[in-house]
Amino acid sequence: MDRRGFLALSSAFAALPFAARTAVPLNVVATTGMIADTVSRIGGAHVAVTGLMGAGVDPHAYRQTRSDIVAMTRADLVFWHGLFLEAQMESFFDKLAARQPVVAVTDQLEAAMRDGGDGVLIKSKDYEDAFDPHIWMDPTLWSQVADRIEAALAEEQPEAAGDFAANADKFRAEAAAIKSFGQQALAQIPKRARLLVTAHDAFSYFGRAFDMDVIGVQGISTESEAGLHRISELVELLVERDIEAIFVESSVSDRNMRALIEGAAAKGHDLRLGGELYSDAMGPAGTYEGTYLGMMDHNITTIARALGADVPQRGLNGRLGVDG
Repeated sequence: MDRRGFLALSSAFAALPFAARTAVPLNVVATTGMIADTVSRIGGAHVAVTGLMGAGVDPHAYRQTRSDIVAMTRADLVFWHGLFLEAQMESFFDKLAARQPVVAVTDQLEAAMRDGGDGVLIKSKDYEDAFDPHIWMDPTLWSQVADRIEAALAEEQPEAAGDFAANADKFRAEAAAIKSFGQQALAQIPKRARLLVTAHDAFSYFGRAFDMDVIGVQGISTESEAGLHRISELVELLVERDIEAIFVESSVSDRNMRALIEGAAAKGHDLRLGGELYSDAMGPAGTYEGTYLGMMDHNITTIARALGADVPQRGLNGRLGVDG
């Protein structure tokens, strides 16, 4: 490079905002895809995010690998969910937090509940003195997680706080639009049919947010089992309410759902699979469904269409089934 080119490059560099010239992207590790995507949206160019759990991975049973441990110990900031979601990793995070910044994105919500808060968390049906961890199923609650992520990023990189705030505002607005779409779409389902039956109990917050009855064949944790008596009870309910569709989940075996269909058929009732929902993991990387907002758009659209609502096949943003 000649002297004129060097001076031009130097002038261009000097014209950049101070943060753009000096800030090195934060090396961030996140456990679930929902957290990783939200951190990426809020952090923008100021973060480099590694997600540990990809499409189809069950966080309830996930254990950290050797490469996960290396990635987390080298990270500037580690985000995990909490509320006993990553049950097999909790002791590891307790130890890691003694040496570097580690944030459970639900910690403030849980603390508020334990201090006599406003009851936004649902009590766990599986564990005493615990809460249902699946709060991403309500975009309003997940927006509070976005607040927590924004604050944690700003604490580590204060010079980028303005960018984090702007990105978080945009994310919350899009989450609110998804929730409004869900409320309008799912309200079309006839009252009799407003029953969401899925593989495990991951949709309680979804049901509360969108005024639907929700039943998971298994409990909140995928480690629980559904016995024959449970299957028989659910078959009776499905036949009684004349439910036409039930749903499988991307991260849970469909064995119990097939048993429900067979049981209903034995009673002369036509029950079908209404589609696959994303519960504990998002869709494939590089797809719209592989983002938090796309995951929710997919779930709302799939449930609404299967249970009788008239909504666009490609969802709110016309992007379902489209890469990127």
